Amino acid sequence: MILIVDSGSTKSDWIAVDKNGKQILEKLRTKGLNPEILTLKKLKKTIKKNEVLKTHSKDVSHVFFYGAGCGTERGKEMVDSALKEVFVNADVKVEEDTMAAIYSTINHEKEAAVVCIMGTGSNCSYYDGNTLHQKVLSLGYILMDDASGNYFGKQLIRDYYFNQMPEDIKVAFAGKYNLEADYIKYNIYKQPNPNAYLANFAEFMFLNKDSEYVLKLIKDGIRIFAKNMILQYKEHLDTVPVHFAGSIAYFSQNEIKEVAEEMGFRVGNFERRPIEGLVAFHIKQLQ
Repeated sequence: MILIVDSGSTKSDWIAVDKNGKQILEKLRTKGLNPEILTLKKLKKTIKKNEVLKTHSKDVSHVFFYGAGCGTERGKEMVDSALKEVFVNADVKVEEDTMAAIYSTINHEKEAAVVCIMGTGSNCSYYDGNTLHQKVLSLGYILMDDASGNYFGKQLIRDYYFNQMPEDIKVAFAGKYNLEADYIKYNIYKQPNPNAYLANFAEFMFLNKDSEYVLKLIKDGIRIFAKNMILQYKEHLDTVPVHFAGSIAYFSQNEIKEVAEEMGFRVGNFERRPIEGLVAFHIKQLQ
């Protein structure tokens, strides 16, 4: 059994296939396994908590794990250790989530492209058809992650508290979420995964895209992301597409295309959930 895992800070999608790529189990989901947020003990506990994974743990021959927070050796080693403790008979390979985005969005294995992630967090890299190049080292959700779910969640809460929302949007926002100050502070400062908590608010934007306020919020966030991240690779933008992975990008396709026209880059593919595209890639590699 081969396990392929696409893990963000909010959730991890697991798919089990045989050596021919045929799906063996129903797709599984656990909480996110970000080593920048969770301890090694918590990583192990989250995996072991899933009864299906626990039951089939000794049947797994390979684990290909792509995760947020795995761009450093420390992060990779933590996840590698957690996986090997559970899947004792498996060869384990851990890579950062950017590689999942690359393999799931490029049109062929050797295609060069700028590839962006816009989900709970955000990132942007250049893939030359063989090697990943990153010009910006991520410093996490507090300092970076422009145009991500947690970025937009934070902006919505700030606009609500600073009275920068139109009244009808403010009423709708307050009707959907618990916006008591103590509750928000408890979830941000006292609970694990504050970035995932903030990202939960981003859904509100896509339920209210008929609002000029919401459309401006989305496009302003994308412009900041493009300026800070995509334009880092401006020497390549005349010749390669810019692909996008993640739910925020998927539901912001029109706004991304508008900003791309403004800022001079060519939009390529959108993939909401990269995990499906990873199966064919890995089965081919194993044959």
